[in-house]
Amino acid sequence: METTNTTTPTPAQEDKTVAIIAYITLIGFIVAIVMHGSNKTKLGAYHLRQALGLIAFSVCLWVLLMIMMFIPFVGFIFAILSPFIWLGFLALLIIGIINASNGQEKPLPLIGNMAAKMFEKAFA
Repeated sequence: METTNTTTPTPAQEDKTVAIIAYITLIGFIVAIVMHGSNKTKLGAYHLRQALGLIAFSVCLWVLLMIMMFIPFVGFIFAILSPFIWLGFLALLIIGIINASNGQEKPLPLIGNMAAKMFEKAFA
């Protein structure tokens, strides 16, 4: 007789899942919002706010870089610096995923505290 080992995720694992998915592209963020809607957790809400801050920051940064590209000489400098700026964004994304997978509510460097203040009512 075979026994099947079915494991259901513990609440802590489910919290981490929502928190991690929040950082994986815009589609992952939307999926995390839907998952969080059915089971609201403090960890999930915190990382959704951090991810929203990261998305808002990246959109503002992208708009700024596009505007700067049209300014002579300044545009050339920003074109050279742009890959390094996006590597910094990628580093923030990885830090957020690591914090989420460890179950920590640590703000992201540079933008985390601002995101927590701006979106404190979101995902409550």
